[in-house]
Amino acid sequence: MTEFAYTSIPQEERRPTIGLIVLQTDITIERELALWLPPSDYNVLVSRVPNGVEVTEETLGAMANHITHSAELFPQDTSFDAVAYCCTSGTSVIGAEKVADLVKQGCDTARVTDPVTALAAACKKRGIKKLAFLSPYIESVSSHLRDVVAAEGIESPVFGSFNEGEDSKVAWIDPDSIRKAARALAEQGGVDGLFMSCTNLKTHGLVEELEQELGMPVLSSNYVLAEHLRIGT
Repeated sequence: MTEFAYTSIPQEERRPTIGLIVLQTDITIERELALWLPPSDYNVLVSRVPNGVEVTEETLGAMANHITHSAELFPQDTSFDAVAYCCTSGTSVIGAEKVADLVKQGCDTARVTDPVTALAAACKKRGIKKLAFLSPYIESVSSHLRDVVAAEGIESPVFGSFNEGEDSKVAWIDPDSIRKAARALAEQGGVDGLFMSCTNLKTHGLVEELEQELGMPVLSSNYVLAEHLRIGT
């Protein structure tokens, strides 16, 4: 064997490192965040968290039992600039502060974010107080999420849902169905922004398109999460 000496890339030359804790059923967010957070700019590592087939407050809350272990599955010698727990409704049930504590128990990160925290930051940045709110989920889950968002000072007087009970099916909702629903909600008026909830909902491309068409800020779970991750790295 010939042994070779090597040098390491200096810390200051390394790309910011971001961790994503993604639902087991989510097949959308990794691609979308790669488009909004290109690999040329960020080192993105992904872990998975078990979640129930049916989306209910009970199954969402049960994820709290697994978040720390999911964070422990990241490389333990890695220090993260930020780690995101990638579930909008799950955050609303578990609570953003508890999510952050559970993540930090499992990995070394300077910051933890989630789609609800990111949405609040995005609305504050844009001065949004009233959202047209599009959800894929059943009413009880959506209603709880809207209450949590309202506690951040953001009302959702216009609301619509695909009323889907299984997260795995959300990933296959056709973009044209999302587009039509978003337009119909925005046309009701009385809002200064539109939000498309759920990290498994395909919204890349639609955000920019609808924003131009509707003449108002358009946000989605994945879009605000990417924006909030960029801000902190």
